[in-house]
Amino acid sequence: MFSCGYGPAIGMTTIPLDLPAPDGPATRADVETALFARDVPVRFVGWNLTGVDFSRLDFWGCAFVRCRAGGADFSFCDLTEGRFESCDLNNTNWHGASLSSGIFQDCKLTGAQFADARTLGLVFARCLLINAHLHKFSFRKMSLDTIDFQGADLTEADFRNATCIGCNLRDANVIHARFEGADLRGADLGNLRLADASRFKGAVISKQQAAVLLSGLGLKVI
Repeated sequence: MFSCGYGPAIGMTTIPLDLPAPDGPATRADVETALFARDVPVRFVGWNLTGVDFSRLDFWGCAFVRCRAGGADFSFCDLTEGRFESCDLNNTNWHGASLSSGIFQDCKLTGAQFADARTLGLVFARCLLINAHLHKFSFRKMSLDTIDFQGADLTEADFRNATCIGCNLRDANVIHARFEGADLRGADLGNLRLADASRFKGAVISKQQAAVLLSGLGLKVI
């Protein structure tokens, strides 16, 4: 893995340094130069990173603000304690990346692939994860705020004791996902049918959601 040399050393500042965008689309070489030139994490502000291969780069503690990075490859990158704010990250690849203690806020992640990513302490807030590949992803004990999972692959995902506020799970593939203790009262589960209910076993749902479920059996909840 390429390293910019500013990992979590004792006593080192973790406040990122703002880095304005270059003219035109950036390349991997532009990013490597920016990382090498500084001994602290940086904030990439407004960069066009569309389609760039960043695989195995060390972005520890870096932030990306209002960046366009559709189709970019972040596989096996170290993005520990990284932040992504208001970024276009559609169809990005995060295979094997370290995203521990990171934050995705107000980001578009449609079609993103997170296979084998390390995600301990990762936070999603107000993000689009439509059709994203989140197989075996752990959301355990997370507070998920306004996340759109419509059509996402959530097979074997772990939602135990998670809280979903304003989340959309319509048409998501939740086969073998775990929901014990999950609070789904603020989630849109779509037209929930009895055949689907077992997939949310152990979750807490609202009376309104229960009414939709039972209406399929011709019953009414009063």
